[in-house]
Amino acid sequence: MKLLVTGGAGFIGSNFVHHVVAHTEHHVTVLDKLTYAGNRASLAGLPDDRVAFVHGDIADAELVDGLIAGADAVVHYAAESHNDNSLADPRPFLDTNIVGTYTLLEAVRRHDVRFHHISTDEVYGDLELDDPARFTDTTPYNPSSPYSSTKAASDLLVRAWVRSFGVRATISNCSNNYGPYQHVEKFIPRQITNVLRGIRPKLYGAGHNVRDWIHADDHSSAVLAVLNRGRIGDTYLIGADGEKDNKSVIELILTQMGQPADAYDHVTDRAGHDLRYAIDSSKLRDELGWTPQYGDFEAGLAVTIDWYRENESWWAPAKGATEAFYAERGQ
Repeated sequence: MKLLVTGGAGFIGSNFVHHVVAHTEHHVTVLDKLTYAGNRASLAGLPDDRVAFVHGDIADAELVDGLIAGADAVVHYAAESHNDNSLADPRPFLDTNIVGTYTLLEAVRRHDVRFHHISTDEVYGDLELDDPARFTDTTPYNPSSPYSSTKAASDLLVRAWVRSFGVRATISNCSNNYGPYQHVEKFIPRQITNVLRGIRPKLYGAGHNVRDWIHADDHSSAVLAVLNRGRIGDTYLIGADGEKDNKSVIELILTQMGQPADAYDHVTDRAGHDLRYAIDSSKLRDELGWTPQYGDFEAGLAVTIDWYRENESWWAPAKGATEAFYAERGQ
């Protein structure tokens, strides 16, 4: 197939492009705006005869229409996705996550192109720490930030275009990703690179907040499964049973990197910090036969630490500015 991958120079999108090249014969065109979170270096080493890059905005209707006209399927990763940034300035999240998704949907409707929309478990809000429940595809939406609310809106647009216009689309809502090519502003790579730089890691509040972690390569394999075998109009939740509280994650990073488990600092908590996310991925596993490669979070984390240790040239250019940004906020 000829795939158009939006946001393919970002963290999860670039991991998907690498996975597609390694495991299929598909040709990929990446469309990326190259905001601070997009990095051409994340696509380095991929063959030119398999991967093409287009610098552009998913809200550019003319550009999008021309690219989708030549595609067999679109995998839509492009999004503004950082909660802290959405609290500081919500407007880019509306422009990209809502207007950008609308622009793509109109183009796939005109050209009858298969569409897969990448979303987040954050659209469901959060769960109590002692609640045994997990999110499913029938959990009511209850977003709590400008980021998650705009992703919820984009999901609803996709559902409406399927029902109203017959667009051939699926949705996946994934739990927190970790792995190569993740910007150093994010929790896991920030702590890993702090240790590598001799800086004490930083933990929001008491660190009791729980996230359901999945390695980006497992996310990629799940998306391919949905693209190939998912039922049109359906939503699939992607998770690897990786629930860990933030305190345990930071202590595990320190231990795996040969540091005392308590060698970190507590910093001001994030406003409106969701308590717990947890994914029930049984539909994906039962219907599509998907299983994660990194079912053991500790093993996946060790591989991730090794990648950041070996690829300082990739993350170093953004490290200083990131830490300065957080220092201004007492974080």
